[in-house]
Formats: sequence, C-alpha cells, structure tokens
Amino acid sequence: MNVAITGGYVVPVDGEPIDGGTVLIQDGKITAVGPAAEVAVPEGVTTVDAGGSWVLPGFVEAHAHLGVHEEAEGWAGQDTNEMTDPVGARMRALDAINPADLGFADALSGGVTTAVVKPGSGNPIGGQTVAVKCWGRTVDEMLVRQPVSVKSALGENPKRVYGDQKKLPSTRQGVAAVIRDAFTRAQDYRARREHAAAEGKPFDRDGTLEVLVRVLDGELPWCQHTHRADDIATALRLADEFGYRVILNHGTEGHLLADLIAEREVPVIIGPLFTSRSKVELRQRSLRNPGILARAGVELAITTDHPVVPIHFLVHQATLAVKEGLDREIALRSITVNPARIMGLDDRVGSLRPGLDGDVVIWSGDPLDVMSRALRVFVQGREVYSFSAERGEGEVSDPYYRES
Repeated sequence: MNVAITGGYVVPVDGEPIDGGTVLIQDGKITAVGPAAEVAVPEGVTTVDAGGSWVLPGFVEAHAHLGVHEEAEGWAGQDTNEMTDPVGARMRALDAINPADLGFADALSGGVTTAVVKPGSGNPIGGQTVAVKCWGRTVDEMLVRQPVSVKSALGENPKRVYGDQKKLPSTRQGVAAVIRDAFTRAQDYRARREHAAAEGKPFDRDGTLEVLVRVLDGELPWCQHTHRADDIATALRLADEFGYRVILNHGTEGHLLADLIAEREVPVIIGPLFTSRSKVELRQRSLRNPGILARAGVELAITTDHPVVPIHFLVHQATLAVKEGLDREIALRSITVNPARIMGLDDRVGSLRPGLDGDVVIWSGDPLDVMSRALRVFVQGREVYSFSAERGEGEVSDPYYRES
C-alpha cells in the first residue's frame, strides 16, 4: 500500500520530532520520514492530511493473550494454557489465535498495531510466543515473526495449577525443578543429536526438546513470568545456570532488585499496572515501579497483559507511570521502540524509520494526554481503523472484504 501522511507533528520516537513532517509508505514499508520540503511524494501516492495532529509509530504490546484468551467467549474461547503438561515448549500460541477476537479491534483503537501473543502462566514452561499485526483474516496473514520467545512461569500460578491436581510441581521448589530437569534433558538431547549427525545415523526428534535447545543456543529468549523478588532471583539463577537470555515478564517486585537486574542487562516487561492486588505476588504492585526500574538503568517495556487490562489502555498505563515518576520519553519508548527491541522485532516495528513496516497512527494530540485519541490507524500502509467524530465511535475495516 502506498500512502503519504503529511503536515502532522511527526514523532519518530527514535529521532527528533518533526513539525509539519511527512511519512511516506510504499509497498507497505516506510521509505522516507522528514520535513515536507525534504520528502518528495511520488505521483499516484494517496495523500493523507494530518495537519494539527500527532503522527507516531503503532504501539507494540510485548505481552498479551489476544486471540488465545478471547473476550466474551468463556470456555469456548479460552486457549491460553494447556494445563495437562507442565513442559509445553512444543505448544505454539500461533495455533490458538482467533483473529476475530474483539480485543484486536480494541488494540487498533488504542494505537496498538503489533502484539506479542503468549501462552499463559499456568505451566512452568508454557510454549512459544508469536508476534502478529492486530488486523487480518488469518493469523498467517497477520504474522510478524514465529516463534519470538518461549514462555515460562515461576511463582503462584503453576504451583497452584498442579498442586490442585496433586502432582508435580506443587511448590516453588517443584516449579524450578521442572524447568531445570527440562533443560538438563535438552542438553543431553543436543549432545545425542550432534553425535548422531557426526555418525551419519538417524535420530528421533522431540518437539519439546528441539525448542529448548534453541533457547540454550541463544536463538530464542526465555520470557519468564515472575512477580515476587525471590522468584525474580530464581529466574536470574536459572538463566545463569543454563546460559540462556532471560526477559522478565511482569517484574512486580523488580524495583526491589533493580540494581541486580540492571547489572545483568536483563530487560523487564512490566505490568499490568491497572489491577487490584488480587494475590500475594501483587502486594507491591505500583505505578511508581516503572520509574524506579528505569532510573536504575533497566530497559523497560510496559504491558497490559491483555485481557487482564484491556489492550487499548496500554498508553494510559504509560501516562500514569509518568505521573508517578517515569521519564516521559522513556514512557513513550516503553510502548514502541523498547518492546520491539526486547522482543527482537525492531527490524520491523517500533519507530518511524525507513525500512520498517508502515504501521502509523494519527492521533488527535499528544498520546500521553488521556484526552487524545487515535484518529486513523495504518498497518503496512493500509488504513484499518478510523474514528468518526460525527458518530462518536471508531470503525475497523473488514479484513474479509477485499476490493476487486
């Protein structure tokens, strides 16, 4: 899709704002960003006047359950956790996403164009995560990258799930042991596989262990669900033991270990921040925590953990974190550039830069102002959402309809 968005206050995020700037998108990719005088709009390219508005990259949600935990569907749309196997590395969120989930339309209305969809936290090892666009007919058409990481969980959730079943793991000891045993088997599996290859002999593959070897080899990061400080310490300990790259997800008590996390250069995807303290792990939940982590030098992304917090409130979490001490620029980066970089997607999304996907949102004003709204949303240059002031509501383009 070819479109030029002109005349707006362009905020590339990874560069200085441009008043009266132009963003040129050709064949779904950004090809130029700059002042109007420096960006030539080719003949035949559709021009969109963004005068008086702000123009930003689509937001990136680094930890959501869009499509796998469908809204208003109950049991029928609940595919977040395969809670019959504590070691589910072979499971793929990709296979459970329903693009018709109502949450995808909400995402667009909140300026979110890319989401990393993850299995839930019911298992010590939940499965593979996937990055998708928030608009499309099939998940295959929406796909940005698969897999992006492997989801794992420490703390209350897995020990409750399997404790209720009277089986391993029912304690924090057990959860860590399950993860440790799985990686030990993966190390042995890798050695056997390499030996078989050297000998030219056939080898029986194991889907679970194949994925865990990719984690050990550094191909896939380990997204570690963890809230409490002691569980964060366990996450760091396990990562040191097996040498994989860990990303802390939630990190509710991360501020208590901020110096240790920063020293190890471990990123934190923090949130959800608009929740009650519904369990022991969340006693320290506070909108002040992102600012504490950021000031300690921790690379930060903010998450809604949708549908725990509705995904269109992503930007509002960032706004209120600023109110409670988070630097404004870091707040904006925490929902754009940072999640893209943390999840290895910054070659596709996260800023307005030539070569990246043409995911652009026109806002009525500063998106960190709670009164601002997304007016028009483009995904790879295609307009997929628009807000009608006359009707007072937004409209999502029907992905099943294609102009002839």
